[in-house]
Amino acid sequence: MRHLISMPRHFVLGLVCAAALSTGMVQAQGMRSADYIVAVVNSEPVTNNEIRARILRIQESMKGQGVQKLPSGDQVMAEVLERLIVEKAQIQAAKDSGIRVDDYAVDQAIQNLARQNGLDPQGMQREMAKQGIDEAIFREDIRNQLLMQRLQNREVDGRVQVTEQDIDQYLTEQNRQAAPADMATAALNLGHILIEVPERATPAQLQELQARAQEAVQAARSSADFEAVAQRYSQAGPAVLGMRPSNRYPALFIEAVGQTAAGGVVGPVRSAAGFHVLKVMERSASGVPAVATQNHARHILLRSSPQLGEREAAQQLSELRKRLEGGASFETLARQYSEDGSAAQGGDLGWAGPGRYVPEFEEALNALQPGQVSQPVVSRFGVHLIQLVERRQTTLSPREQREMLRDIVREQKLEKAHATWLQELRGQAYVEYREPPQ
Repeated sequence: MRHLISMPRHFVLGLVCAAALSTGMVQAQGMRSADYIVAVVNSEPVTNNEIRARILRIQESMKGQGVQKLPSGDQVMAEVLERLIVEKAQIQAAKDSGIRVDDYAVDQAIQNLARQNGLDPQGMQREMAKQGIDEAIFREDIRNQLLMQRLQNREVDGRVQVTEQDIDQYLTEQNRQAAPADMATAALNLGHILIEVPERATPAQLQELQARAQEAVQAARSSADFEAVAQRYSQAGPAVLGMRPSNRYPALFIEAVGQTAAGGVVGPVRSAAGFHVLKVMERSASGVPAVATQNHARHILLRSSPQLGEREAAQQLSELRKRLEGGASFETLARQYSEDGSAAQGGDLGWAGPGRYVPEFEEALNALQPGQVSQPVVSRFGVHLIQLVERRQTTLSPREQREMLRDIVREQKLEKAHATWLQELRGQAYVEYREPPQ
């Protein structure tokens, strides 16, 4: 199922959840001043309250990252207004083109956010209630993010092709731009531990959590098994984040690790989410590791459509999962039911390394042990049932390293194509600016 292969996974942490929670919080609390329309995008208004809510979110995020000097109000307002205009244009285009996000997909996205933030769904609900977040607003925000993501995937991904010449050019530029002493900074694989700090933590709580983070630093330095240490201390997602270009990590992390050699541990590093402990697992001049964890997987895919919603597809896959628990063959069911090109091979996807699948698929796959089958997983392709056949650590062949480079180049080209597409979409939108009431 090589059409499932996507760009290397973007960095996803509890920070994402915190930002989403902040959005819901400022919207739910309400603005005490009178609201008014600032602009109209096609037929949809952008209100003053929307802008102020987004500005509050930005300010909270910057303060949490220790930024002392915030941008001027006028500058931020202009940038936020433009961002909201582009977002509304995307959401309208998605809806007009028939893209839909049903409640099941929203539920799964919220579950993923909760898991990445070290919470179960019930814990997420308690956290939202504690912060006074309106659940309906929060869900709508998630739905809109999914709409924009699916539109971008559909409209942009098909534009991007990576040739052998593109890969050669990337390698040439890497060698030309980086001095020999700096080559090791081109890409790195970080281990990560997050000790969460509640939004309204008391000084005593803060001191206690910082001490725990320092304890995690010492444990990471004294143990060869970082993943075991992360399992004991961390409230984040995967302990090892995978090889990626340094600009694919938060700037905070890159500044913290600096030129730390492979095997080095730094921290605690403070952010809005809490205290981070980072270990440099590996550095690479080319951006690909010499050794990688590979998964051999099978899957069954049901494509969502107006006739088959994601919830209904998930229910059908849940029934197939029960049959598997009763002894049915995954390979046989995949041949019979899967709507993916791999169906003829019994859903067999072969061996694949980090970043080779779309994020939702890869996260579910990484959570499995050999022989296990996932719950239904929603991605932009539809709904999947995933089986991990086998997992191995392997030294990558030159061909496999080149394929990983292909993913890096593809991501760079996708960014440029996405920016171009957004400019086109913005140019096609009718935007009317309104003067504030006197």
